[in-house]
Amino acid sequence: MTADVPIRDAATVIVVRDAGGPSPAVLMGQRGHAAAFMPSKFVFPGGAIDPQDAHVPLAGLPPAACQAQIARASSLGAAAVATAAIREVWEETGLILGQRGEWAAPNDDWTEFAATGHAPDASALRFVFRAVTPPGRPRRFDARFFLCDAGALSGNIDDFSRASDELSHLQWVPVAEARAFDLPFITEVVLSEIAARLPDLSAPEAVPFFNNDDEERLFQRLHG
Repeated sequence: MTADVPIRDAATVIVVRDAGGPSPAVLMGQRGHAAAFMPSKFVFPGGAIDPQDAHVPLAGLPPAACQAQIARASSLGAAAVATAAIREVWEETGLILGQRGEWAAPNDDWTEFAATGHAPDASALRFVFRAVTPPGRPRRFDARFFLCDAGALSGNIDDFSRASDELSHLQWVPVAEARAFDLPFITEVVLSEIAARLPDLSAPEAVPFFNNDDEERLFQRLHG
């Protein structure tokens, strides 16, 4: 049996393309078959929040209501969580969620992002879901899921040439076809929530919270 491990704070982004069109799609990629966490699964870009994320200047923050909901879900504050979301999109897909602008002395995680001439901008992010990884997994995360319109991305949204090798087969997956992919359970749950709300990309008044603790699974809704 796998010994339980500490729960790390994390951020994930569901980027939606053509939300109001006949075939809306979400940005996904496949984790490596040798990955310790969710091997070979198709996932949204996301990952753990780094301590340095709290010190990165943002050109914009999510709406106040989202910030209030994030505050209930994390002691780190909305800026750190949103910054981690932007960084993960950049690292795993090579796409930029930011505004044109320069900023001084970016830390190592942000050097290449800053070199594109953009400052990270979280104003398009909407906090829509929270989930805790069940006990017994090799890694556990307390993940905050953000929704984002692909129109907020800068540059060519089909160009993944600057992505790291953490995710392969990066692509825009039609929402109607996504369940045919090998998805983690929680990704299926989040997709169902998003699909039921499209074309609405606003933040919900009550954010769904799928809480896996040591004794039971609880599905709650967080209010701002």
